[in-house]
Amino acid sequence: MKRKSGLSKFNGFLAIVLVICLAATAFVINKYPKIEAADANGGADAKDVAVISEFKAGTYGGKEFKTQEDVVNYYKECYDYTKTLTAEYKTDSGETHSYYKMLGTETLEVNNLLVEGKSNDIINKLVPGIVGGLFKGGTNGLSPSGNRDPKGDTKNDGKMDCTTSHLTADDVLAANVKDNNDGTITMVIQPKEALLSTPGEDSQGRFFNSLGDISSVVESISVLSFSQGTVKDNFVVDYKGGTGTFVIDTKTNEITKADYTMLVHIDVKHANVAVLKDKSASLDIKYQCEYPASDDYLANPPIGLTRVK
Repeated sequence: MKRKSGLSKFNGFLAIVLVICLAATAFVINKYPKIEAADANGGADAKDVAVISEFKAGTYGGKEFKTQEDVVNYYKECYDYTKTLTAEYKTDSGETHSYYKMLGTETLEVNNLLVEGKSNDIINKLVPGIVGGLFKGGTNGLSPSGNRDPKGDTKNDGKMDCTTSHLTADDVLAANVKDNNDGTITMVIQPKEALLSTPGEDSQGRFFNSLGDISSVVESISVLSFSQGTVKDNFVVDYKGGTGTFVIDTKTNEITKADYTMLVHIDVKHANVAVLKDKSASLDIKYQCEYPASDDYLANPPIGLTRVK
């Protein structure tokens, strides 16, 4: 059974948000003068820097980590083991299926909607309603994941097998480990920046549920055009600053808690929508997957699963 994930329709959602952003601004600029200049920091031109503490060699939870590469290798070992674990779930229709033991939640925020580098309170107030109406969180295995069922867990048109981790030491900008003194450790990993990330093909796509190429979706929006160049010329989709945090039982190598927070900055330029001509726009995305999902989260629509005790 294919997973019901909000991210599966996200590229279409993203294109709609961009068009609404531009079209709404055409109205707002004419009616309301209160437009604030944006903070230029944190955009696609910002440097890729570590946002977590640096690695310190040592023994944590009985495991020795001499280098950052050791951290990455142990993460991969624990990821692979955790994805071998399954549990029984009952659907709303009464059927019983075997899915990943570790299923998670999906949440998404769109922030800092800007047109011509400026923001407006009215547009910002529209965003939560747009997001809530178009994005409904689903559930999936540990990121990156294309299915709640291990037998169908692939991404990128089947090219990426998500039952094992493809992360490499070279993909990681920073990592650290903390001993929780209870038989577990907390590990934090920050992958390196990637532009227009594709699942399985770059540092972000081997760690997060990255979006892939949004160009074809944007091209399908008939009310959106460009005063010069093509979609690929005028879109910058920049992944950086996101992190993953994991609690690991070092006796079993099982990941017992996980939080993948993916951050994306998108810039569009030379856009034409309605009365707006040759305009720029940008937005920030925070996409978060947390594990394990609660029983209530799994039971509610659109998921409708109950763990079999």
